[in-house]
Amino acid sequence: MTEHRIELDSIDTALLVFGSCDENIRLLEQEFSVTAVCRGAEIKLTGEPENVSAAQKAIDAMLTLIANKTPLEEQTVRYCISLARSGDDTKVSELTGDFVAITAKGRPVRPKTLGQKEYLKAITKNSITFGVGPAGTGKTYLAVAMAVKAFKAHEISRIILTRPAVEAGEKLGFLPGDLQNKVDPYLRPLYDALFDMLGAETFQRLQEKQTIEVAPLAYMRGRTLDDAFIILDEAQNTSPEQMKMFLTRMGIGSKVVVTGDVTQIDLPEKSRSGLVDALKVLKNVEGISQVFFSEKDVVRHRLVQDIIKAYDRAAAAKGRKEPPRFAK
Repeated sequence: MTEHRIELDSIDTALLVFGSCDENIRLLEQEFSVTAVCRGAEIKLTGEPENVSAAQKAIDAMLTLIANKTPLEEQTVRYCISLARSGDDTKVSELTGDFVAITAKGRPVRPKTLGQKEYLKAITKNSITFGVGPAGTGKTYLAVAMAVKAFKAHEISRIILTRPAVEAGEKLGFLPGDLQNKVDPYLRPLYDALFDMLGAETFQRLQEKQTIEVAPLAYMRGRTLDDAFIILDEAQNTSPEQMKMFLTRMGIGSKVVVTGDVTQIDLPEKSRSGLVDALKVLKNVEGISQVFFSEKDVVRHRLVQDIIKAYDRAAAAKGRKEPPRFAK
């Protein structure tokens, strides 16, 4: 057993580290099998040397985020713990800095993982960016945040969001209403992200002016999209022909982001995914970036990470070969 003391700058900082009802420190104790005791502005860690060292690194990462006024939510604490385990705790400083955008409710949008940080850098530097990874990694949400940021900075004049109208393993049958009513259910995730960023009233006004367009992928054919930020969501459900059609719509002054998860393809069996095809064909094209997320980048409920891992283990046990998802 060994003991290590961490001196903090104030009791308020200690309260932030420990969290509401000590939830942060209890999580730390559970993950590293250590005991943490707070005396004023000092934290005393007790346990096996390797565990105490790792717990100290996790706390140091948490302190870096606190100094940047980043809230310590459960997901954030768990991410600091995972960085400490992998020896990447010093990289947490890369998550500090300016926020991407402000939501309609005044909440700053920041990258919460190193994968998200890499994704935002790629979008900034490249004309076309592919964001590939499991559900809950913020692929679509961050792309919409970057689109809103570019629009407010007058870098582009309109935002176009699209996705293929493919049902997720179930037949919805005939839907009532006009054409817009029929396609809206497929586009709901895009609407949700825009509502969060802009507010319903602002979104409605910009949509009426056709400054923001949310439409099925089929509507893109034959168009040239100049001076626009274009997002293709759920791209794993495109065919190679649809993907080529979409990418060749890009006009002067435009930026394109393509998001998808190649493990959730809803196309008919034996059909090729346009996303998988594009990742191979466009791998070495200058100006096109590919960013791959892992389960560590999941920012939803912690069980989402466990669910992804469980399905990956089941696939491996069956000897099923999954498309490359996390390859760098």
